[in-house]
Amino acid sequence: MSMSGETPRFVRVLARKDVLALAFGAMIGWGWIVMTGTWILSAGSLGAVGAFLIGGVAIVLVGLTYAELAAAMPQAGGEHVYSYRGLGHLASFVCTWAIVLGYMTVVSFEAVALPTVVENILPGYSMGHLWTIAGWDVEATWVAVGVAGSLLMMWVNYIGIRTAALVQKLVTLMIVAVGLLFLTGALFSGEGNNLAPLFTGEASVAGGIMSVLVMVPFMFVGFDVIPQAAEEIDLPHRDIGRLLVFSVLLAVFWYAAIIFGTGYVLSPDGIDPDSLAVPDAMAAAFSSAWAGKLMVLAGMAGIITSWNAFYIGGSRAIYALAKADMLPRVFGELHPRYNTPANAILLIGVVTSLAPFLGRSAMVWLVDAGGLGIVLAYLFVAASFLVLRYREPDMPRPFVVPAGKVVGIVAIVLSIALVVLYLPGSPSALLPVEWLIFGVWMLGGAAMYVWARVRYGVHAPQDSAHT
Repeated sequence: MSMSGETPRFVRVLARKDVLALAFGAMIGWGWIVMTGTWILSAGSLGAVGAFLIGGVAIVLVGLTYAELAAAMPQAGGEHVYSYRGLGHLASFVCTWAIVLGYMTVVSFEAVALPTVVENILPGYSMGHLWTIAGWDVEATWVAVGVAGSLLMMWVNYIGIRTAALVQKLVTLMIVAVGLLFLTGALFSGEGNNLAPLFTGEASVAGGIMSVLVMVPFMFVGFDVIPQAAEEIDLPHRDIGRLLVFSVLLAVFWYAAIIFGTGYVLSPDGIDPDSLAVPDAMAAAFSSAWAGKLMVLAGMAGIITSWNAFYIGGSRAIYALAKADMLPRVFGELHPRYNTPANAILLIGVVTSLAPFLGRSAMVWLVDAGGLGIVLAYLFVAASFLVLRYREPDMPRPFVVPAGKVVGIVAIVLSIALVVLYLPGSPSALLPVEWLIFGVWMLGGAAMYVWARVRYGVHAPQDSAHT
């Protein structure tokens, strides 16, 4: 808490376990509960695992560039600070605004995932038809649950990082405990024959793997929350980089293990595309419906960890843009009592509370558009990493990536490859409506950027070594 008369500042309170829970909890979220069956049916059991391992290598390499930069420049805003120092003012805005889109879409996705989970626990609770969007009937009670959840998470983040970190740590622990229980049951009750076919695809094996690979960046977004909250981490700077890399490796193992465990218990014929494969596999592994319900609760816990983490990451990114006079300054203010970017948190809460009104089908559009924003930000960060390695070789780097220039080049190439997955001509190209969402977001950001530049002039991010 800030003393009366003092300028509010971020408080360094996040310990090692808090940081690990923040990043790992952000990456695992709810998607593995919903999508695992689809991944196995699309690419085969090992094909799906392979897609996550391939994508995981790309994310680890990008994560290494983040790790070095986060340790060298431990300031709120992450991507914003690195890309400003490496690539300049405009590139910094494009990079950060793109990642904010990714964060916004994740938080919106969780606001829709929560009422979906509740529907699995309390079937038939949805009532009060409002309208239909993209073939999905939007019900009033369904919307109410999503909005209530969004406002609750907004409040948790508004009142301070300590509360948000405690929630994150406890809920992440629950997810890990249930996951380990599932894997233990799967190993004892599953059969190797259920894994066949190991590889498959609608048109080809490669196409099947690609259809899963395109989802990987969205599933792994979250490690970059660590740099966003760097000013609130109470650790040696070198450890920030190490924890970031370890959290990514842990998430790669999690996704691969969950896919393998599900495929080991359920054959493709036993996977219902309209059901949740992981809870079904849990119920089959323990021959009990309660086990499936327990896994659904773990999925709900994943919603909370992801939701919470991206409120933290998104609000700090918006705060950093506002502090650099790239957005209205009102979003760059810290609460005098709670030391949180309160206005940025309120902005995220208001915008994402509208998501449930669009229904579940429309969320696919937002998620895909947000995925492009995420991989674009990764590309900018990798480029900043490489530029700074050449331009500022003597910059203090508490965490140094071995063979850094090679890693930087490979990270750039892989980031470009991830971007290409979203472009026309790719089997996983964005739909016209998704391009519209992405375009409107970037144009809206450009308008605010131009307004802020005219209104405030051009300034470097506060407290960073850009002069």
